[in-house]
Amino acid sequence: MEFTHFNKNGRAHMVEVGDKEVTKRIATASGKIIMKKKTLDRIKEGQIKKGDVLSVSEIAGIMGAKQTSNLIPMCHNIFLSGANIDFNFIEDGVQVQATVKTEGKTGVEMEALTAVSIACLTIYDMCKAIDKDMIINDIKLIKKSGGKSGDYVRKDIKGKVLSVNISDKKGVIKKPIKEGVFIEEFGLENDAHGGNWHRQVSLLAIESFEKMKDLGIDGLVPGIFAENITTEGIELFSLPIGTRFKIGETIQELTQIGKECHTGCEISKKVGKCVMPKEGIFTKIIKGGVVREGDPIEVI
Repeated sequence: MEFTHFNKNGRAHMVEVGDKEVTKRIATASGKIIMKKKTLDRIKEGQIKKGDVLSVSEIAGIMGAKQTSNLIPMCHNIFLSGANIDFNFIEDGVQVQATVKTEGKTGVEMEALTAVSIACLTIYDMCKAIDKDMIINDIKLIKKSGGKSGDYVRKDIKGKVLSVNISDKKGVIKKPIKEGVFIEEFGLENDAHGGNWHRQVSLLAIESFEKMKDLGIDGLVPGIFAENITTEGIELFSLPIGTRFKIGETIQELTQIGKECHTGCEISKKVGKCVMPKEGIFTKIIKGGVVREGDPIEVI
């Protein structure tokens, strides 16, 4: 594959896209800003003198996406149909994710990467008075869709299993077990949600739990959202349908993102609000095997 930003004379130029087809294009990028615990605590508590750090950063990230062609010399001026910035609190800082959309003749990967970069820089600016040691790192493209080159999903996305959870009835809280046997074309052995259908296994990230904790909801433990596998370090709902994971000894395929929550179920009654309808995912078992606490999760 050749670089496209050079003309026949070896000089830099903006790539001609006039003959390309208009398609729906989406790109997601992420990055982190690492900081001291006291800085993170003050962000959570709204104790930064300059104001609401994440709200300002969110606006800055969206503005950054719209200004990409003014910042990166060979980027095209693109009409954006959407830009969304998400934040997750991690142990040593904040993870930022940006998803940018358009319908056009060129992609929005640079817009997503710029949005993440500007959002992280804004957090730094808001907090530098108390923590100049903050580090911005791990800025990367997670996935993109649309265009001649097709879909892309980053292959080095990794996480781990925090808990394997089981129940013999639907609509109730699942109980953690040390390990579970996952059966091809069924799901978790002896679990009520198993069967020859597309929603054999449910997964939810601990990062989604943190969002509920930030709303003041206590008592959140693995299995409370009726998920079979509680994960860490991987934003499951940002991955496209059809993505395959190696989880422990198993291979699983993403078949559904989110679901309609059970009305009046035990989870809703105990938790009050549920992240599963938007951020939980479902998979089917392509290759069976054992999954244990601490097992790695890899996109394959």
